[in-house]
Amino acid sequence: GTLHPACGYGTYKVGVVPASASAAAAGAEAAGATQRSATECVADALEVGYRFFDCAEFYGNEDEVGEAIAASGVPREDLYLASKCWTTTIFKGRAAVRMQVERTLAALGTEYVDLYCIHWPVPKKHCEAYLELQTLQAEGKIRSLGVSNYTVEDYDELVAHEGVTVPPAINQIEVNPFLYRKRTLAAFHERGVAIQAYRALRDGKAFDDGMVKAIAAKHSRTAAQVLGRWCVQHGVIYIPKSVLRTRMEENAKVFDFALDAGDMKALDSLTTSKAIDMFAELYAKCVNRGTPLDGSLEGVRQKFTCD
Repeated sequence: GTLHPACGYGTYKVGVVPASASAAAAGAEAAGATQRSATECVADALEVGYRFFDCAEFYGNEDEVGEAIAASGVPREDLYLASKCWTTTIFKGRAAVRMQVERTLAALGTEYVDLYCIHWPVPKKHCEAYLELQTLQAEGKIRSLGVSNYTVEDYDELVAHEGVTVPPAINQIEVNPFLYRKRTLAAFHERGVAIQAYRALRDGKAFDDGMVKAIAAKHSRTAAQVLGRWCVQHGVIYIPKSVLRTRMEENAKVFDFALDAGDMKALDSLTTSKAIDMFAELYAKCVNRGTPLDGSLEGVRQKFTCD
C-alpha cells in the first residue's frame, strides 16, 4: 500500500466552471467574489501548505494546476496528485482512457499520478475502462487506482469482472453530516477501501445550520472547521475547496482540536430520508451523464445501497 494524505485541495470549479455544471451551484463564497484563475488559486494552496491536489478531466483546469505546480518549486515527491476520467471518455473505451491519462500527465507536468479514478460507474463501460487503468499502473504511470461515485454494488461488480486483479484503493463520494451514508461507509471499510469526501463543506450551504453553528461556537471554531473535523474523526479523507486564501488556511485547521461524542452524535443525526432519496435520484441521472445515453436509464442500476 501507499500513504494517502488526510487532507487535500479540491480543484473543482477552481478557475473554470464546467459547461454542464450549474454556475448557481458554484458555492457560497463565489457570490461577490472576483473569479481567480486556477493557477493563482493552486499557487496559494501550495504556499499555504496543501500537497494533495484532487483533479479531474471534467474540471477543465489541469493545465493551470500544472503551471502552478511547476512554478512553485515544490519537489514532485512531496506532492500527491490525483485525477479522474470523465463519463464521455469512459464510454468511448480503453484507448480513450489511455489518451486522457497521457493528457493529464502532460498537463500536470509529471511522469506519474499518485491516484487515478473512474469518475462515474458508466453502465457496461466502467469495468473495461478500469482494466486500462490497471495496464497503465503496470507501466508505472499510475501509483494507485480508485473509483468515484460508486455504490457498494458498483464496486462489487467491478472487482468480480474478468481481468480485474487490483481492487480500487479509494472511492470518492459525497460525505458530510447532511449526507452520511452509514451502511455504505461501513461496507467500503469492510472491503478495505478508503473514502475520500467531496462536498465535505456542502459548498458553504451548511455554514448557517443551527447545530453546526452551535458546535462551532462551543469550540471557538468556524462551521467549515467543524464539518472538516467531523470527516477526519470518521476516518474520511477530507478535500475542501476554496478560491480564497484565507479560507484555504481556515479549512486546513482541523487537526488541532477534537469534537466530543455528543458533537459527533448530533452531527451524525443531520441526514434526512429526503437527502438519501435525493442522492439516489442524482446517481441515476449522472451515471450516463454526457454520454450518448444521457437522459435515459438504460443500463442504470435500479437497486443499490443508498444509505
